[in-house]
Amino acid sequence: MPSGNIVIGTIGSDAHMIGAWVLQKALVGAGFNVTFLGAVVPQEEFVHAAIETDADAILVSSMYGMGILDCEGLREKCIEAGLKDILLYAGGNVAAPLELDRNWPEIEKRFKAMGFDRVYRNTVTPAEVVAALKSDLRLEG
Repeated sequence: MPSGNIVIGTIGSDAHMIGAWVLQKALVGAGFNVTFLGAVVPQEEFVHAAIETDADAILVSSMYGMGILDCEGLREKCIEAGLKDILLYAGGNVAAPLELDRNWPEIEKRFKAMGFDRVYRNTVTPAEVVAALKSDLRLEG
């Protein structure tokens, strides 16, 4: 049964963390147990934190437009570590801003092909993410 344990941070070389910080506050306010890793977080650190906290989901943020590259291989690392069923969400400017505007359906497909359960543009609200997590984890409320 899911516990509501979430790992969140900004992946790769990205130093932008305001969005992840705001989302972390909303998740805590909604009753989730959140491990906030901060910015410039390697994939391996997300995986290790998920193992240590028995996480149900990993949420990665990327605002500098290179999220596709930074997220490639994360699902495989999770599987290798025994986390095959962990939820993976990505959000922010996960690709170059012009690409986001022109090719959002293709970007979303690419993230799904990489094993992400959900991917969001930087216009997503914390309430939308909280609702999605509660639904995906089958948590009440």
